[in-house]
Amino acid sequence: MLASAPAALLERLAAFPARRVSTRVGVIGYREAGASTAGTPLVLLHGIGSGAPSWLAQLEALGAAHRVLAWDAPGYGESAPLAAREPVAADYADALAAWLDALAIERVLLVGHSLGAVMAGAFARVAPQRVSGLLLCSPAAGYGAASAEQRAAKRDARLALLESLGPAGLAAQRSANLLAPHAEPGARAWVQWNMARIVPDGYRQATHLLAQADLAADLTDYAGPVEVVVGAADAITPPAACEPIAAAARVPLQRIEGAGHACYIETPSSLNALIEALSRRANASASASKS
Repeated sequence: MLASAPAALLERLAAFPARRVSTRVGVIGYREAGASTAGTPLVLLHGIGSGAPSWLAQLEALGAAHRVLAWDAPGYGESAPLAAREPVAADYADALAAWLDALAIERVLLVGHSLGAVMAGAFARVAPQRVSGLLLCSPAAGYGAASAEQRAAKRDARLALLESLGPAGLAAQRSANLLAPHAEPGARAWVQWNMARIVPDGYRQATHLLAQADLAADLTDYAGPVEVVVGAADAITPPAACEPIAAAARVPLQRIEGAGHACYIETPSSLNALIEALSRRANASASASKS
């Protein structure tokens, strides 16, 4: 049985109904807010234990001035899984390109949370001309630089946990780890509800991605605006683990006080302000390059 979410949150989510679009790699589901043609669209990429609805606060706040799109990663929510049984970062980057092509969107500002940051980095590596900026929130580094034995151990442990608990059990036992100790009940319920909705096949594929990815390597040559941010109380990708990602991006690591791993849910106003600032910076950079 799926974890329940506060009725008020579900009522707010109803303002951004699930959409589907056919792409060359299969159907991709997403939520969308705003209709502004000014500036670059914002694209939000969720982590391994979440989905498009988790970006509710960003859809609400940022949609007033931007076109905002939050996808269900392949194999999640409304989206078809990838063709590869054990996909790598390039497969997710290709799916992202296919989705943007289907929506006739050429250039975006990418906001990636946790494993979504890996997807954002992979896309920026293969299609930098389509990325006006990157905001990497509590980024997962991936285990691509580890030994084959370490990669296999990390992958197998996560897969075993899914098999033993299932999505609902995983959410019941693990969702609290994504939040700061004093997170509000509404944030806790929202994180748990989103985690309980994961589709096992999509989660399995994403686990293979995590085992093979190397975000720091993907960021080495990206020259556009980047911000790397983490909750000061993040226990999943703690600040010390995010420092190498910030170093690879050649930027200082920013911390959000009072937030855990799911800072975009716990402290949305803080993250939204960072997204707005990066958007202004990226748009100004684009305007300057055209003049």
